[in-house]
Amino acid sequence: MTSETENQQATHAPTTVPGFQDPARFLVDTLPEIRRPGVGPVLISEWDAEDTERQQAMIEGAARALAAAPVPDGLVSQVFLAGTDGRTVLGFGQWEEGAAGAPLRAVGEGGARRYRYYRSLLPQGEPPEPGCIVTVRFETTGHEAARQLVDGLVDMMNGLQPGAADGSRTPSGGISSNFHISEDGTRVFNYSEWTDEAAHQHMVETSLQRGGAVMRFVESVPGVTPLGFKRYVAPRGLVRR
Repeated sequence: MTSETENQQATHAPTTVPGFQDPARFLVDTLPEIRRPGVGPVLISEWDAEDTERQQAMIEGAARALAAAPVPDGLVSQVFLAGTDGRTVLGFGQWEEGAAGAPLRAVGEGGARRYRYYRSLLPQGEPPEPGCIVTVRFETTGHEAARQLVDGLVDMMNGLQPGAADGSRTPSGGISSNFHISEDGTRVFNYSEWTDEAAHQHMVETSLQRGGAVMRFVESVPGVTPLGFKRYVAPRGLVRR
């Protein structure tokens, strides 16, 4: 028997679909390349759809609208993911550096917060394909606190995702952690790639417990308030080739 999460992952495997924009220019229903060169603003939203039916309707409606309209100049990727809690939706959009105009402003006015990619905990060796995206959010009092948080975490791990030693399913299941800082300095958003939901849950129950090294460091940084995490699967949307 397969879980709902496994069914979602199988249904939305990376593909190209003729007629869904231009398959020579766009990948469909796949995850974005987070550390892609040339990306400037990253617009991120998390919505609460209240239940699974509304969650799926929101994602499908957004994906259809994206497919039907011309892709705005400067859009690198726009992807929507389903929360494994059955109610949340993640919107993640990357734009080229220097992108401007009405579409970008409209997305921001629709509730998305503007971020910039900052630093990562990188995979060790050839990483496996992510099966789950974990978003970890922090409120910060400004850019100094945000950078102190990220720099400290990256330095603590020597810039490498713990346990990601090769291309197989790793003991920890962690693949990479990619930190974004909001343009106003009030949020840090970690887009973290994992092999699956169970691997992340195991990490939460062990290494990420309160009193551990990571949590002790986070709690020691002035001006930082953890806002929790959410897990997502089943990407819908477009990624420019």
